[in-house]
Amino acid sequence: MDRSLYAHALRSHRLDADAPLPRDGYPFPDQDAHPRLWVTPRPADPRLEGVDVAAALDRHLAEKSFHGLNVPRYRNDHIAAAALRGDRELVRAAGRRLVRHGTDRCDVTVGLALLAADDAAEDVPLIQTIGLLSDHFGGLAAEALSRRPGAERSLLWLAQRSAGWGRVHVIDAICRLGVGESRDWLLRHACQKGDYLAGHYAYRVATAAHLHEAITRDDADDALVDHTGRLLRAMTELPGMGPALADYPPGAAVMEAWAGHVARRPSHAAGPDGLGSRS
Repeated sequence: MDRSLYAHALRSHRLDADAPLPRDGYPFPDQDAHPRLWVTPRPADPRLEGVDVAAALDRHLAEKSFHGLNVPRYRNDHIAAAALRGDRELVRAAGRRLVRHGTDRCDVTVGLALLAADDAAEDVPLIQTIGLLSDHFGGLAAEALSRRPGAERSLLWLAQRSAGWGRVHVIDAICRLGVGESRDWLLRHACQKGDYLAGHYAYRVATAAHLHEAITRDDADDALVDHTGRLLRAMTELPGMGPALADYPPGAAVMEAWAGHVARRPSHAAGPDGLGSRS
């Protein structure tokens, strides 16, 4: 059996093509080499994080393995600079090889970082597939997709199939780009029921997707009303993750409009996740 992390993500995705991978795809095939509590030593100076990986890339793009180095899981200036110093076609080929065939998450992470420094549209399916292992690769996958043509659509596909921290990074990337075709989904589905990380992106979603404009309409649908309840709850009950409801300029108007929609329902008792949501 192919033990690459890419093949593992693809096999898991085929079990339910429209949902996040169960347990974010854990355990990975390299689990024996990467116990959940195992971490590589970090440099005393955080500014030096990624320097050893960048040096290895400068020596040889075909480095046999990056296992054991402190490989950052998010964009790193040192690694990005090393990618830009190399021959573009060689860097692109190395990134693709590491992502598609890497059997160790350190190698795959370096490969994804190389692709995140590039903008080739043909790599979108490759990046999306490895991004399904969203807890570990969601941040770099979001960075890589953001640089490519059709970024919003590619990110929306991944957001619909991500959970946990991966979902946070992908939704943040969509909101930074500017919301267009993803607006309806963000307004109705961004916050999953019981997602304790929703506080990290609820404010971003509310502002980027123009929640105020949508919920103050008389014809706001049930899905929008229910999800608005989740957004309001995240901004109210999850302090410290992001801006609170008090920091949201149209917060009072949104709350009033939402409460009016709930009150006009045949039954407007609060749902199981609070704030009147029925779902």
